[in-house]
Amino acid sequence: MDTLSRLLDLARPQASLDLRCLLSGAFDVDHAPMEPGIAPFHLVLEGECVIETAEGGQVPLRTGDFVLFPRGAAHRVRDTRRSTTAAPLVTSHDGLLPIKSNRAAEPGELANGSQPKADLDLLCGRFVYTPGSSALLLNALPDPFHVSLGGVHALGSLQALIGLMRDEAGQRRPGALAIVTALSQALFAMALRVHGDEAGSAPGMLALLADPRLASSVQGMLSAPERAWTIAALGELAAMSRATYARRFNERAGMTVMDFLTQIRMTIACDLLCRTQRSAAEIGEAVGYQSEAAFGKAFQQNVGVTPGRYRRLPHDGAPAAAA
Repeated sequence: MDTLSRLLDLARPQASLDLRCLLSGAFDVDHAPMEPGIAPFHLVLEGECVIETAEGGQVPLRTGDFVLFPRGAAHRVRDTRRSTTAAPLVTSHDGLLPIKSNRAAEPGELANGSQPKADLDLLCGRFVYTPGSSALLLNALPDPFHVSLGGVHALGSLQALIGLMRDEAGQRRPGALAIVTALSQALFAMALRVHGDEAGSAPGMLALLADPRLASSVQGMLSAPERAWTIAALGELAAMSRATYARRFNERAGMTVMDFLTQIRMTIACDLLCRTQRSAAEIGEAVGYQSEAAFGKAFQQNVGVTPGRYRRLPHDGAPAAAA
C-alpha cells in the first residue's frame, strides 16, 4: 500500500453528503462549527462564490474548487460581491439531496427533473473521521484546505470526476447518491495528491510525500514502526547523509525526524486500539516500545489520555474488532 493510501486507511474519513446549494444573486449561507471528528467540505460543481472564515479570511471558489475545514471551523458561503442584503433561503428536496436555494422552484420544476436556475451549484458534505488515528493526516492540513481541481492545470481525470459528480447529482438516477458519496472519497484523495504536488516549501506531511527521497523514509516508518529507527538508518533509505537527511526532513516536515516517528507510532497505536482487541502491551511492542509502561507514558503525553481510556471512547464507525 502506498503512503497516501495508508494514511487515508488510518484516518478512515467517511464521506456524507448533506445538501446541494443552488444560489443566485445575493446569498449568505452560515455554517456553524462542527464537533471534533467532523470536517465539512464544499465542492463547486458550477459557478463561483467566496468562503469567509471565522477569522475574516476570504477564499474565492470557482468551478471545480474543493475546500475542506479539517477542524470543523465555522464559515460562511457568500456571493462574490459580498452583498449586504441576501435573499431568503428555501429548502426543498429533489429525491437525491435536500436543496437549499434563494429562489423557489417553479411548480413542477423539480418533479420534471430540472433544477432552479442558479449562479452557483455547490455540493456540501462532511467527512467523519476518528480523532487519534487521523491526526497524522488531518492535523497536518491547512485550515481551510483549498484545492483548485477544475482549472487548466488539473488532470483530465479530476475534471472527469467532477463532471461525473455533477451529472449524477443532476440526473438523480437510481444509485446516484451512493455514487456521488463514493466519488467524494476519491475526490478527497485526489485533492490531497494535487495539494502535495503543489505544496512547494510549505512544511507538513504532504510536502514530505511530494519529496521522493524523503517519502521513501516515511514509507519505511509506516511499514515498520516497531523497528528501532535511527536518523542514520532513515537517511540510508533516502540516500542521504545523516546530517543532510535530518536538515531536509525538518525543513519539509516542520518537525524533527524523531518527533515525526513518534506521531506515526501514536497514529498506528490509535488505529490498533480502535480496530483490534490486542492488549496495550502488544500494541506498544508493535509500534516500537519495549514495555507497556513506556508505551502508556508516551501515548498519554501525545494523545492526552491513556491507551485504555482511548479505547473506551466512542469512535463512530470504528468499533473494536477481534484481532
